Amino acid sequence: MRMHRALLLAAVFALSTLDGVAEEKQIVDVKELAGRWRGWVTEVAGDEWATMNVSADGSYKASAMSVTTVGKFYLQAGKLRYRSKRMTPLAMLSAEVLGTASVSEDNGKTVLTLMPEDPKLFGRAEYERVK
Repeated sequence: MRMHRALLLAAVFALSTLDGVAEEKQIVDVKELAGRWRGWVTEVAGDEWATMNVSADGSYKASAMSVTTVGKFYLQAGKLRYRSKRMTPLAMLSAEVLGTASVSEDNGKTVLTLMPEDPKLFGRAEYERVK
């Protein structure tokens, strides 16, 4: 009986570490994304620090060292998606990039992750909400 209690207690302690696992948050209106975000974007040359400002209508502008991206978040069949274009140094817009986005919360942090449909062209981005 003591062995069973010891195993049960060990299992409880082991599973309690899962409390810190990020939980995906369901977004029902793009207004929930409004505000300032900062994080990392994956570029051809490697990861770059970036900042992003999202308006209440879902439009956004993200800036990194080598690129500025303008776009818009929207909901499609209950899924958070985005459409964006990158601006070159000559202020010319690149081809449109489509992708999915998700929001997760963990230990008081809200994280917004963007994943392009074609990750060969552009990498993923991960931003944390600025309070």
